[in-house]
Amino acid sequence: MFKDLDPLLHSQLRLAVMSLLISVESAEFTFLKEKTNSTAGNLSVQLDKLSEAGYINVEKSFKGKKPLTTCKVTKKGIKAFEEYVNTLKQYINK
Repeated sequence: MFKDLDPLLHSQLRLAVMSLLISVESAEFTFLKEKTNSTAGNLSVQLDKLSEAGYINVEKSFKGKKPLTTCKVTKKGIKAFEEYVNTLKQYINK
């Protein structure tokens, strides 16, 4: 019997965000928006969901007078992502 895929990571945009954050130390909102081709509103909602789950940390600050949102994956997020990938592999290698 297969383990269920994490529904939080099964969303295309959230999975894309996690995939990007896994490979960098941290990423700015604008970088994630460009790389995922998402709207600011949709990305913001998905980042909130990942943050509420404890998968990422979202830090809001200012760069000069402009707001700056920086995201970083957490240990819990890395573990969840790795489990998701391993579960996906089980489905593929069935």
